Amino acid sequence: MTRKNGRKTDGTFTKGNPGRPKGSRHKTTLAVQALLDGEGEALTRKAVDLALAGDVTALRLCLERITPARKDAPVLFDLPPMDGAASAATAMGAILSSVASGGLTPGEASGLAGLVEAYRKALETSELEARLKVLEEQRP
Repeated sequence: MTRKNGRKTDGTFTKGNPGRPKGSRHKTTLAVQALLDGEGEALTRKAVDLALAGDVTALRLCLERITPARKDAPVLFDLPPMDGAASAATAMGAILSSVASGGLTPGEASGLAGLVEAYRKALETSELEARLKVLEEQRP
């Protein structure tokens, strides 16, 4: 049996921490939102005017909103065709070779290697499933 304060009748705490209810906001956040409610257009216009007047901070703020930082970029790399486990090894070799020659960054290569590995695992799983099915069909 528990009480409202999160403790059991013997005085020990119940398991877990209920914390702040989901979706609730701090009273300061609510006050700021009430003050700014309906002022978004005017504030945005002022930030743009300040940026155009040469305010570097306002300019940075506007540019960050117009063109947010890219999280990912396309990688131009000719990946060899993959149709089996041996081709996965060939693809990994091509990725390593491209890193060594400076065509790919180590981060880009890591992402590509992850894709090749995921392909290899999917291929391995489907091959094992097919082999298991054949063995089960042969079983009396």
